[in-house]
Amino acid sequence: MVKELIELGKSIVIAIIAAFLIITFVFETVSVDGHSMDPTLNNKDRLIVEKVTYYFKAPKPGDIVVIKYPADPKEKFIKRVVAVGGDRVKIENNKLYINDKPKDEPYILEQNMRDFSEVTVPQNTVFVLGDNRNNSRDSRYPDVGFVDYKMVVGRAALRIYPFSRFGGLALNEPLYFGFAMDIQSKYLT
Repeated sequence: MVKELIELGKSIVIAIIAAFLIITFVFETVSVDGHSMDPTLNNKDRLIVEKVTYYFKAPKPGDIVVIKYPADPKEKFIKRVVAVGGDRVKIENNKLYINDKPKDEPYILEQNMRDFSEVTVPQNTVFVLGDNRNNSRDSRYPDVGFVDYKMVVGRAALRIYPFSRFGGLALNEPLYFGFAMDIQSKYLT
């Protein structure tokens, strides 16, 4: 009986350690709080955020990411990366420009945006915007600003709730928690 209790205790400890490691390094779930990503993500949507991709490569434009709010790192925001280090960003006449080229953004809620003077994104940072530009606290505001790679928690990969909108969010990218399949298809075919 004592031996069985010890084995059960070991199993519980291993399960707790495994869960901690998975949540810390592989993926976690988050809930959308607010309307800054409407219509792509709605208030109370539940997402799986995968964390492995950004161990191997930097975020890129189009990625929907979870970031730690720079003013309070315990708080998390969900935004879309629109520019990376070295890019020049501005909003003029209701249009986003990256390196002087207008960006086609079929996912944004309203074209009605206030102008934003041109800035150059520093290396190792990203410039993020909400898809609902008129209702988003994002890189246009000093308390968010340029987001250092270290503040990027991971990539929003899958909407798991509501079930009627279940599905992937990544743009033509493999999920790296299945990266062995990506490597296999890239190098063994």
